[in-house]
Amino acid sequence: MSGPREHEIGTFCLVLHTHLPWLPHHGRWPVGEEWLYQAWAGSYLPLVRVLDGLAAEGRRDLVTLGVTPILADQLDDPYCVEAMGAWLADWQLRATKVAASDPDPAVRELARGEFRSAAQALEEWSTGWRVGGSPRWRALADAGAIELLGGPATHPVLPLLETDVARIALAVGLDDARSRFGSAPAGIWAPECGWQPGLEKLYAEAGIGHLVMDEETLAGRTTSRGHRLGDTDVVAFGRDLSITNRIWSSRAGYPTGPYYRDFHAVHPVDGLRLWRVTGPGSEKAPYEPASAAASIERDAHDFVDHVRAKLAQVAARDGRPGLVVAAYDTELFGHWWHEGPAFLDRVLRLLPEAGIRLNTLRGAVEAGLVADEPVLPPAGTWGAGKDFRLWAGDAVGELLADGTHVQKRLLGVLEHELSAGRLRSRRTDLDQLVRETLMHLSGDWAFMISRDQAPDYAWRRSAGHRDAVHWIADAIGRGLEDGVAAARAVANGGAPFPHLDARSLVDVLNR
Repeated sequence: MSGPREHEIGTFCLVLHTHLPWLPHHGRWPVGEEWLYQAWAGSYLPLVRVLDGLAAEGRRDLVTLGVTPILADQLDDPYCVEAMGAWLADWQLRATKVAASDPDPAVRELARGEFRSAAQALEEWSTGWRVGGSPRWRALADAGAIELLGGPATHPVLPLLETDVARIALAVGLDDARSRFGSAPAGIWAPECGWQPGLEKLYAEAGIGHLVMDEETLAGRTTSRGHRLGDTDVVAFGRDLSITNRIWSSRAGYPTGPYYRDFHAVHPVDGLRLWRVTGPGSEKAPYEPASAAASIERDAHDFVDHVRAKLAQVAARDGRPGLVVAAYDTELFGHWWHEGPAFLDRVLRLLPEAGIRLNTLRGAVEAGLVADEPVLPPAGTWGAGKDFRLWAGDAVGELLADGTHVQKRLLGVLEHELSAGRLRSRRTDLDQLVRETLMHLSGDWAFMISRDQAPDYAWRRSAGHRDAVHWIADAIGRGLEDGVAAARAVANGGAPFPHLDARSLVDVLNR
């Protein structure tokens, strides 16, 4: 991979973090599986549509795409795949009802547009997603259009875990990515961009080459280059907040524009979103697709202009082309911001026209966009306060304590069974014990509680996985037959990571 070409002012890396916690078999509405199907229809389908179109034109190195193992499992799960088809058909039906019965002719016309969108999504699902999501991501990676990032299995905040449990989470996640995508990922999305010194050694021993940090975690060090961490070859890339926030800011980002579709304005009967942002009041004007398209064009050009200006500033300062990294949750594009995928399509076309090279994080490393001096930044995240308050604050003290006990229980059982010589054959009870531990340790529950976003659901989910860990561990203590019976009962609530084999974790624990 060569560096920037002569006519290029610098390099831009778009990083998308694609994640939802394990949702199947744990409720449907208002929080549960519906969340998965909305994000699938609103973000994952249109994003792949955009990337497929660009890849078909021969464009490469477009996006660095993290798909967390726990989400990849859901997008491949036969139950979820079939339920997604039913959800899309229901979307069509709801649109039909509104188009036929709403008293407002503007709303009826918009509902007809929703019907066409649902029909397109249903066709794409039935022809391209029926065997799961992994083939869709893998095809784009194999074509060189994207780089796929891995991650720890269930999106736990790694600095808050026991070192051996962090090793287990990484091993399960990386093995799962290898089984789905054909090779181990070169880089990961570190959950919540969580970092503390010492993790670089854990990453290096797991074969991880690069990751994203928040700009503020880098504590004033430039984001125009990657940085090697400590005495390892692991490279951290800082997301450029001045560029990222042109979209990300909830107060002034592009999605707040008055002509974009309003996520929060929902049809009272059938749940369709047919109104535009309009303004701060409760009265919303009907959505205007033509006005939204004009806003996309204006904002895409504005974004590219700011990326170019930032790269020009870096080149003038450093005397060489630099790098801008912008990182977002994938679900922002389409699910939350309806026009997001169309915006990305325009930006990914306009950037090369402006003399800016698109690249992946792996490509940036190969192109030598890494600073000469290593760094070892202080601990931090990309969350509120840039610290761990959302995942370890007073609001979730009980959850944090539960997590400590659950980790000790898992490690104690594994060490006991290993010393007793009972890890020679595959153990479904131990496999499910590992799954339930990792699902309990998902960072999503603490985030939802701290942000008061469906906290009752988060408490219920975390407690359910905690209790499952102790139930299985107690049953294992009584004997193999009891342990297997408990694991089978618990697995009715989900058994992600079908390739997980607790025996493979022995090597992890012996490091």
